[in-house]
Amino acid sequence: MDGFFIFVRILTILIGISYLYQMVYLFLPLVLKPKAHKPEKLHRYAVLIAARNEEAVLPHLLASLRNQDYPADYISVFVVADNCTDRTALVAEEAGAIVYTRFNREQVGKGYALNYLLQHIDEDLGLDSFDAFLVFDADNLLQPDYITQINRTCSDGYEAFCGYRNSKNFGSNWLTGSHGLQFLHESTHLNRSRMLIGSCCMVNGTGFGFTRSLLETLGGWNFFTLSEDTEFSVRCMTQGIRIGYCHDAILYDEQPTQLRQSWRQRTRWSQGTIQVSLRYAGKLFRGIFLGGRAGYSCFETLTLSLWGYGAAGISGLLSLFVTFYELRWLGLAQAFLSALGGTFLSLFLMGLMTLLTEWSRIRTTTAKKITALFAFPLYMISFVPIMVTSVFRKYHWPPIHHTAAISADTLQPHRNS
Repeated sequence: MDGFFIFVRILTILIGISYLYQMVYLFLPLVLKPKAHKPEKLHRYAVLIAARNEEAVLPHLLASLRNQDYPADYISVFVVADNCTDRTALVAEEAGAIVYTRFNREQVGKGYALNYLLQHIDEDLGLDSFDAFLVFDADNLLQPDYITQINRTCSDGYEAFCGYRNSKNFGSNWLTGSHGLQFLHESTHLNRSRMLIGSCCMVNGTGFGFTRSLLETLGGWNFFTLSEDTEFSVRCMTQGIRIGYCHDAILYDEQPTQLRQSWRQRTRWSQGTIQVSLRYAGKLFRGIFLGGRAGYSCFETLTLSLWGYGAAGISGLLSLFVTFYELRWLGLAQAFLSALGGTFLSLFLMGLMTLLTEWSRIRTTTAKKITALFAFPLYMISFVPIMVTSVFRKYHWPPIHHTAAISADTLQPHRNS
């Protein structure tokens, strides 16, 4: 058994080292400065919006697009009303968007809707009418300078790029605040730090773009897993394509207000992670041996995949087994509580760092920010049962109903109370 115990301890140490970059990322934005932008060039953008029964919130996104300070002649807005049973198509047309309708109950999901939309744009106008494409969800709202800011990153030579994801209903309850902190952390500590060290950033659901040349290189939009954003990101990095991040391109989206809705959404994310992990396992493992920034990006992505989480889970279970073998039930209980407490504290510190650095960008009161901070560790820990149960649930794309129908004008700095 001595050899087995040594193996478990070595595995535990290696797993800990593999995730050490997460701690480093928290502090990189405090010590490193971003590189200056290259000279800007005006790009012609096609805005792509896949909307499913979004008549309540879509007009506000379209209004925020009309209010962009980027030249209006360089922006064309396209909406695909995907399996809608409401007035989504009508309100999009009334707002001046070019609208296509799609009805397909077999191929359900954002990836299929975007592919359908791009095919019709190509047939009717030609993809060469545009330099790049921007993807938003119907519940999004944009700061007036969003496209101006993201265009700077595009002008830097990145073929794919994403912005800063904020929340328009951060203060609704503890759940929306926890969701909001997660996305703020991913933007300001993960993607911002990746950008600072020159590795590949990750697209996070919405508020991203890609050039026409990249779309042609990839053979069209053929990303149909439940996490098409993750699949797109992984495809880019395994082909040596760096995704850029713009910290000043600020987007707001709506977070789930009910636990059941949040659970369904995160189950889809987890199942999508599993799909991508299985589909791209070979390319990611081989990518590590490329070395340099590309190899590092593949390594980091593996730690955030089924394989990384699985290895961490196995390591934890083996450590508990060793503890039980040596100290029996009392030692096992103490080890479990110690691990749980350490995890809570680590997540609390992660949330605290995010809250402190992004304080002025969060549109809610001080009390609600503090509530979100204490709820955040529990929210993140709940991913564990979600990941486990995701393996046994049927894969499908559940609709998320958006009801926070507010305008971009309301997202002004809030007076704390």
